[in-house]
Amino acid sequence: MDYKKTKAPHTTVTRDMNSVEEEVGNVYETVAILGKRANQISSALKKELDAKLQDFSVPQDGIDEVFENKEQIEISKSYERLPKATLIATQELLDHQLIYHNGSRDAALKDRF
Repeated sequence: MDYKKTKAPHTTVTRDMNSVEEEVGNVYETVAILGKRANQISSALKKELDAKLQDFSVPQDGIDEVFENKEQIEISKSYERLPKATLIATQELLDHQLIYHNGSRDAALKDRF
């Protein structure tokens, strides 16, 4: 997913937990789902950023040599301007783009049919 085109807010937004938990049915389960998705998003963004910054890495012999590359700084700043992973995960849940599975609930449904 292209996180740069997400319509998640860039600042913290107060939300009504009753409306957020409606889809899942349990506040604690909703928070756990959002936390796991936020970790997935965060690690994906980190891998993407590391891959882009790898092009600029130069093996250095000494600690004294530090080079500032304007392109590298701009790439880093563009990732810093993105919404936080928790905000992206919450927006995905509200937009019904988040798919999750509950093992115990899925097993109970299988037993019934």
